[in-house]
Amino acid sequence: MKNKPIKFLDLGYQPLANSFIDKKNINKKEKKYRLIVSFNKQNFLVSINNSFSSKEMFDDKYPYRSSMSKAVSNSFKKLSTSIKKKLKPNKILEIGSNDGTFLNNFSKKKIIGIEPCKNVEKLTKKKGYTTYPLYWNDKTCKFLKKKHGQFDLIFSANTLSHIKNLGDVFKNILNILSDDGTLIIEDPSLLECIRTNTYDQFYNEHIYVFSSLGLNEVLKKNNLEIYKIDQLNIHGGSNRYYIKKIKNKKKIQNSFFKQIKDEIKFGLKKAKTYHDFSQRVKKSQKSLKKIFTNLKKKNKKIIGYGATAKSTTVLNYCGITNNEIDYFVDTTPDKQNKLTPGTKIKILKYTGGINKDVDYVYLGAWNFKEEILKKESKYVQRGGRFIIHVPFPRIL
Repeated sequence: MKNKPIKFLDLGYQPLANSFIDKKNINKKEKKYRLIVSFNKQNFLVSINNSFSSKEMFDDKYPYRSSMSKAVSNSFKKLSTSIKKKLKPNKILEIGSNDGTFLNNFSKKKIIGIEPCKNVEKLTKKKGYTTYPLYWNDKTCKFLKKKHGQFDLIFSANTLSHIKNLGDVFKNILNILSDDGTLIIEDPSLLECIRTNTYDQFYNEHIYVFSSLGLNEVLKKNNLEIYKIDQLNIHGGSNRYYIKKIKNKKKIQNSFFKQIKDEIKFGLKKAKTYHDFSQRVKKSQKSLKKIFTNLKKKNKKIIGYGATAKSTTVLNYCGITNNEIDYFVDTTPDKQNKLTPGTKIKILKYTGGINKDVDYVYLGAWNFKEEILKKESKYVQRGGRFIIHVPFPRIL
């Protein structure tokens, strides 16, 4: 078939990335799926082949908290200041508001959020913000439009790429966005993902990892277009897209054209680029496994730092289990005293500092490397070492 997406990466059988295991369920069989990634030559989208219902992935036990990262909090604060100064919106909607890290920067009268995970949605509701425990779909869009009208600004970070039917996603945004309004979305950059071998950007929640090429193709079909792009260091390299209705006369800025040019030059329209990436990932797998094997032969104590969704992909693909990593430390309450999906490594509460008996620390939260290295300066000063797998496996 002409339009059939090209499979280029097989990351083996994986559990759902955020399905952390209660210790009482240690012997219970986990749901697993084959994590295969494909490239569509027609619209340049890169996506995983298997997808799950939103209700299966985002429920009232969802563990991720955006406020746990200083980098994310600071980034949202800076963006909010810019929005108030340059765009001056009167009515704002956030799709996927999590625990309110972005909402908190605005007046309660000006912003509302939707967040399907009730355990985090109620955190912002307690602060007095108007939030709804809803998934982004036709029904939600009709409800919001009837109750609140159209919005001058719609913001969504790392959420829209979690929804399979992008046509419906943007059709509804078109319907609820004012004619002069702006949609701002943030997502991991496919260019950075391929360039830096960050294959752990692929897991069940990340149905898509966007290139500007692919995203703009989908947007144009729904009478929307990108007019500006900011490059961010967040989450290992992300793009912040500023999007408008096509009929909006706002000028398309050079940042958009430059990003498109860079993606084409790098080869994001060519299948060979993705096959080459796949070969580098296979080498990375063997190399990382070898590092752990050699250290365990020397009886070195290794722990993990940040039991992230990304690390679920790496650990399961590379076959790194509780035989190699003694435990993870994590600041997120809903992960603590549980076990990592698939690999069953215990997760302990991060209490500040790394224990003196630890020789090596695997950076599950490698995308916050600078933040972590600064925080753990005492561990580094006494000779502690970190293991990282991007852009290639090595000991820092």
